[in-house]
Amino acid sequence: MNAKHTSLTIGAVAKRVGVAIDTIRYYEREGLLPEPVRRASGYRSYGDSTIAQLRFIRRAKDLGFTLDEIRELLTLSADRQRGVKAVKQRAQQRLAAIELRITELQRVRDGLAQLVESCPGHGKPEECPILRALSDEAVS
Repeated sequence: MNAKHTSLTIGAVAKRVGVAIDTIRYYEREGLLPEPVRRASGYRSYGDSTIAQLRFIRRAKDLGFTLDEIRELLTLSADRQRGVKAVKQRAQQRLAAIELRITELQRVRDGLAQLVESCPGHGKPEECPILRALSDEAVS
């Protein structure tokens, strides 16, 4: 990451990366971003490295990583000895979790599709298969 400090305001960084100002402050509180340099006025001042880190965080979030996992990835990215191997392991774990979630969602989709297919869309509520399935204690 570029060590050059370009002295951007929080608003300029937020606009450049496409995140809310509150998101940047939140990431600072959570330790995902370092404490920014303060100007004499007390305003935060950011450099290019912050923009790079925010883009890293956004991309990792888009791939389904949690903030705790992103924090770990940021730490591992600086580990010249074990970093890449550990990052790959975390990505493999995330992929496995996503595949499990997809399987669960497909099961839910299939069950809901079956209920929608069996419902005529008219008649008495107590005869509706969707409402019966949601109310039935035996269904899990």
